[in-house]
Amino acid sequence: MAEETIFSKIIRREIPSDIVWQDELVTAFRDISPQAPTHILIVPNLLIPTLNDVSEAHEQALGRMLTVAAKLAAQEGIAEDGYRVIMNCNRHGGQEVYHIHLHLLGGRALGPMLTHKG
Repeated sequence: MAEETIFSKIIRREIPSDIVWQDELVTAFRDISPQAPTHILIVPNLLIPTLNDVSEAHEQALGRMLTVAAKLAAQEGIAEDGYRVIMNCNRHGGQEVYHIHLHLLGGRALGPMLTHKG
């Protein structure tokens, strides 16, 4: 069993968070250090540490993460201009909390994903 994360506590509402969506499969809440005017994290309620740990059994929750991202983008008024959805995996991918999550970012032009460094 994977170690519990801060996201597990947010899902159970044991620590305060600005939750904008919660159902039986996923929870979405505003990032406490937003990188864009809209920055929402969408997490499966089941603890899956990294994208490498995903299996076919997780497909319903992973699909729900994407449909919730689209719904929240519309609710936040960023769908028409565009937004970015990011999932990091492990240290080199920039993952900080080992409970998979989507970053929904928008509300301004976000620029290129990466700079060319060879």
